[in-house]
Amino acid sequence: MSRRFTLFLFFLCTLCVGRAALAETAGGYSLNAGDSISIHVYGEPDLSFDRMLIGQNGRISFPFLGELVVAGKTAAQLQQMLVDGLRPNYLVDPRVSVAIVKYRPFFVNGEVKSPGGVDFQPGLTLRKAVSLAGGFTERANKKQMLLISGTDPELKEQEVGLDYNIQPGDIITVQDTFF
Repeated sequence: MSRRFTLFLFFLCTLCVGRAALAETAGGYSLNAGDSISIHVYGEPDLSFDRMLIGQNGRISFPFLGELVVAGKTAAQLQQMLVDGLRPNYLVDPRVSVAIVKYRPFFVNGEVKSPGGVDFQPGLTLRKAVSLAGGFTERANKKQMLLISGTDPELKEQEVGLDYNIQPGDIITVQDTFF
């Protein structure tokens, strides 16, 4: 095998592994209100959108298909829904891609220096989230925080530690200490 061909194969494999890892990270993520997505339909610029915000009702409006419920679906499921919706009446062989452009925020309040909403990034732990919120105040309880999960319809508070993996929509409260 020539050296160029070997390097080409290496590059191709690296690219495929990187895309597979990215797809795996976002693949299990359920879309919800506040997420922004991009939709691209190959060869159809009027059906392509660089940034589409999912509304509070968990829906998007898409040409020809009307309002679509996307809350609770993955990007891959939405992609298939669009292909299935466009195929019978509008396009012969639609090629659609859906990607998450911006995740909905999570919120940190209580004994942090800059409480408020923080843009979610995959792989964030509570320790990193507190850093993004300016760090702990002097009175902060650094061992136990309260969490209301963004996916819990009952909004129950639970105690979590600094190694908890943040999810979009989570509400974290850093309590104060008595001493």
